[in-house]
Amino acid sequence: MAPLALLAIAAEFLGPLGLAVGLLTRVAALGIAVVMLVAFMVHERHGFFMNWFGAQQGEGVEYHLLALGLAIALIVGGAGAWSIDALLAH
Repeated sequence: MAPLALLAIAAEFLGPLGLAVGLLTRVAALGIAVVMLVAFMVHERHGFFMNWFGAQQGEGVEYHLLALGLAIALIVGGAGAWSIDALLAH
């Protein structure tokens, strides 16, 4: 269990840094996608929408689904032309 927790911490800390500078974009997005998939499975029992007004027991999956979709788009499309990945490719 501890190694999986360390992987989740690394994905949530290093993933956004990699995405911000465009370094290892697909790997960083994959780590974030896995974390968001787990968060989706944990929160799906609370419904779709977030708990904006405190009317439900927990948070919904609205945000997690959005972040998962963005991560999948980055996995498929890759980084942009101004990323470090693009510089390394040339």
